[in-house]
Amino acid sequence: MTQATAPQPREAGSPDPVCPDFHAAIELIGRRWTGAVLWALGEEPLYFADLVAAIPGISDRLLSTRLRELEAEGLVERSVHPGAPARVSYALSEKGRALTPALHELRDWAREWRAS
Repeated sequence: MTQATAPQPREAGSPDPVCPDFHAAIELIGRRWTGAVLWALGEEPLYFADLVAAIPGISDRLLSTRLRELEAEGLVERSVHPGAPARVSYALSEKGRALTPALHELRDWAREWRAS
């Protein structure tokens, strides 16, 4: 994500501009399956196959893409475990775990309002 930017002054009667940091975060989290991946990793590190099982309907290719994106953003950490074959697990980083309260709030909101 980008560095925080100073708010721009606005003219009277015009709407507040969208915060670029908020917009970048929503675009990242709002990508297809990203929220499900973050949710699945919320409790403990998981292997790729465990993530596939935890997120019904996601393809291996899309999961791999999302994990790479989240790792690049610093939200997910990838760990390679020795063995034959080597196994890879994924876990939320400190930055990713900091999203947990927001994800829980969104879940609570969805439970209350989605069926309405």
